[in-house]
Amino acid sequence: MEDLWCVAGTIFQLWMFVVVFFIMLPAMFGLSLGVTGVYIRILVKILEWATIRIQRGRQEQPSVPVPLHTGIIERAGGSMEEQMWQLRCSWPPAAGEFCLSDAVYFCKKGLESIVDDQVTQRFSSEELASWNLLTRTNQNFYYISLRLTIIWGLGVFVRYCILFPLSAKNWLSELVHLTCYRICARGLSATIHYHNIENRPQKGGICVANHTTPIDVVILANDGCYAMVGQIHGGLMGVIQRSMVRSCPHVWFERSEMKDRHTVTSRLRDHVGAKTKLPILIFPEGTCVNNTSVMMFKKGSFEIGGTIYPVAIKYDPRFGDAFWNSSKYNMVSYLLRMMTSWAIVVNVWYLPPMTIQVGEDAAQFANRVKAAIAHQGGLLDLAWDGGLKRGKVKDSFKEEQQKMYSNIITGQNGIGPPKNM
Repeated sequence: MEDLWCVAGTIFQLWMFVVVFFIMLPAMFGLSLGVTGVYIRILVKILEWATIRIQRGRQEQPSVPVPLHTGIIERAGGSMEEQMWQLRCSWPPAAGEFCLSDAVYFCKKGLESIVDDQVTQRFSSEELASWNLLTRTNQNFYYISLRLTIIWGLGVFVRYCILFPLSAKNWLSELVHLTCYRICARGLSATIHYHNIENRPQKGGICVANHTTPIDVVILANDGCYAMVGQIHGGLMGVIQRSMVRSCPHVWFERSEMKDRHTVTSRLRDHVGAKTKLPILIFPEGTCVNNTSVMMFKKGSFEIGGTIYPVAIKYDPRFGDAFWNSSKYNMVSYLLRMMTSWAIVVNVWYLPPMTIQVGEDAAQFANRVKAAIAHQGGLLDLAWDGGLKRGKVKDSFKEEQQKMYSNIITGQNGIGPPKNM
């Protein structure tokens, strides 16, 4: 029994040595030992080998099912006018007249939305073309080869017995913000590539970014300190928020209280007016999106005034799913998934600062910033409101489509071929 306690004590001392000398001290001084980079390169080689071995195994074992592609519908491009012009080519009516073939366009769009709409699929995990040795991309395990099974077993041991214990560092919260966030990033095996660092958000400004996960805060604060703005949560997230506000003037509010939102806007204006305060970090989408798209930015963030510093965040899905599906996982379950994934590999682009232009309203300014973030991050630029995840489509969206079609019928908008034809 004494020998067992000696072995356990030795393992604990070794673990503490690794945490202190390879995580804490480098994080305190902003140094990198290059261990994470080597780990990522090795992991890429292993995943590439596993993919090739799985493909060969499917050829040798036809009984192993092939994963289905996530794309169900191949959508036609072009505007409403262009697609209706193609439908009317065989029997063109007189200008401004109704054509029965117009109903085909609306039936087609309706079926596309029912079968594979562009909103719902943004709130489920992005599926990969190949298995990354995590359960998310291969729910049912099929034996293919002994070596692949051994690699998978070693992966489970590494993620749960090595990476997960190194991630549990809540007791370091008393350290300064920057050190804490760097430690958290190392604990999550995060490899962060920052681009255009000369455009970092400055004091007295507003940093806006696309939103995938609460870890976005860790990713951005790993390179600088911010004053956070967001919704009050319960559970573990609420405990973290209350702890954070004690050391920094963060702004938390209830979205359902309009009066409180006006108070928040006033406080944010005061914050921006003081050029010596930390830049405000805001996620204008208001909800987490699965990192394939950027959804509608709430214009309230762009009515405050001041300089906007756009930031594009793009996660590499090969090493783990960073998207937080709040309707499916609570914060504890989500953090457990993150701590037991292979790694978090993310690219962060600091875009040039932007200000509202003459004659531009807040909504137009928000769309311009959103388009720049989507273009830089290689994300789809969608006009849909992320709030549709929990609510109904606004009547204004329906009225806009009806108005477009009525303009076609009355001849105000001419129907013509696509520009590339």
